[in-house]
Amino acid sequence: MKQEKSNGKTWIAVLATAFIASLCCITPVLALISGVTGIASTFSWMEPYRPVLIGITVLVLAFAWYQKLKPRSANEIACDCEEDKPSFWKSKSFLGIVTFLAVLLMAFPSYSSIFFPKIEKKEVVYVDKSAVRTVKLKIEGMDCEACSSTINLALSKVPGVIKFETAFKDASSTVEYNAAETKLDTIVNAVNATGYKVSGVSAVE
Repeated sequence: MKQEKSNGKTWIAVLATAFIASLCCITPVLALISGVTGIASTFSWMEPYRPVLIGITVLVLAFAWYQKLKPRSANEIACDCEEDKPSFWKSKSFLGIVTFLAVLLMAFPSYSSIFFPKIEKKEVVYVDKSAVRTVKLKIEGMDCEACSSTINLALSKVPGVIKFETAFKDASSTVEYNAAETKLDTIVNAVNATGYKVSGVSAVE
């Protein structure tokens, strides 16, 4: 019984570590679902620790599988024979489920964008092309596709914004807008409202 409780705590710790490792990218999705977009960047500060947390999770799982697959001693075999029925919590099946869930959590950043609605391109009629401006926003706090999707979703709702392309790897968003319909401050405020911060603006020729 004590062994089962110990195993239970270990698996909880493994899943918790895997969850925390991707929390920086899970939060934007939770923000979208809850409608509280301002919390999207809450855990972006954890991104530098992600490799360490993933490493801990992998090491614990590797050790657990080693323990499960290594040849058993005569005493361990005899101990198993004394049990009426092997516990599910100590089985390879349960360890496989834990491993699958942990991998699913750790890989979350790679597929997080599927949770965001597809943004349809706006049909724009140019009345005065001289009013069209293109700027590049430097944005702090982005670390995965979920972050880019959060910002793109916010930009798509700003009247007068024509096109936009956000890249978390470049920590920037290129925005084309009609200055006759919207102001640059409005665009910057829309991005800042997501929780990510615009740290610089430059014109694109």
